[in-house]
Amino acid sequence: MWMKFILLLVLILLPLKVDAISASSYIIMDMDNNRILQGSNIHGEHLTASIAKIMTAIVVINNIDINKEITIGEEVLKSHGSGIYISVGEKITIENLLYGLMLRSGNDAAIALAYAVGGSMEGFVYLMNEIALNIGMKNTNFVNSHGLEENDGLGNISTAFDMALLSSYAHQNEIYRRISGTTEITVTTNLKTYVWHNKNRLLNSYEFCNGGKTGFTTLARRTLVTTASKDNVNLTVVTFKGGNDFGDHRSLYVKYFNQLQNHHLVKSGSIATRYPNSYILEDFKMSLTKEEKAKIDISIEYLDNNATNIIGWIVVRLENEEYFRGKIYLREQETRPSFWQRIRKWFS
Repeated sequence: MWMKFILLLVLILLPLKVDAISASSYIIMDMDNNRILQGSNIHGEHLTASIAKIMTAIVVINNIDINKEITIGEEVLKSHGSGIYISVGEKITIENLLYGLMLRSGNDAAIALAYAVGGSMEGFVYLMNEIALNIGMKNTNFVNSHGLEENDGLGNISTAFDMALLSSYAHQNEIYRRISGTTEITVTTNLKTYVWHNKNRLLNSYEFCNGGKTGFTTLARRTLVTTASKDNVNLTVVTFKGGNDFGDHRSLYVKYFNQLQNHHLVKSGSIATRYPNSYILEDFKMSLTKEEKAKIDISIEYLDNNATNIIGWIVVRLENEEYFRGKIYLREQETRPSFWQRIRKWFS
């Protein structure tokens, strides 16, 4: 009797186990509007390990010419763990250091970039935390550019939600997309030639994956951020302490690419309002399931006093949550000159 009961319980729970995510914290987010599609413990704080290098890369891209060539200083001697094994006195471009940072998770590359951009690790960390604050990473604190824990065990702290925000922000940058999505590159300096392969195995095993960053330390365990795009649906997945992280990411992408379709909900140009000659300047697209598409609410909110040519907003909501608010403008009407005005102009 008990054996039959246990067998029945296993059969009931088996489908749930197949879809289970191994990570202690995870999230899948729509990169186009930061919409949370699924997740667990998304605000739980964790050591980041090397996925912090996503922030390192975007700080560098935002603050220095990537074509600039620098000479590696003695600061790289502080590096340990994964590296590209660059030497003091070696000349290399910022762009190639970024490839070493993102493909091989080079801690020496992260240190060299921090000094090149921030002048010191402290100066660079200030820039990292400034961007984190500006894009809404409320539960994140960076202490270095590489992601390793310091001697006291303290390190970069973030959450699945915050790292998804960062991934979405970074993915908007063409340089970041190109570098993080590169599977292999050969780099030559004045001293050596390197061949680097990307540690993000999903780039080779899943056709729609186009970027991301791996991470691991003994304290943080496995951390992973990836991005993927299919049919104008753009998603990012973040996992912390995932025993099957690449498998988890792939299964989440497959699930939501099968469910979502991108819809052009607001198109720039003329728009029907209570005022003639109304128009908007922005487009808005959103990836939705069939059920969500039926629930989309698009409304117009008018200004009570439109002293300017702005008459209100077009607003897109899903289940009472606002995802878009675009200004509606009024074109200035051209009035045809009167008969006497035309006569006076003719004589003048």
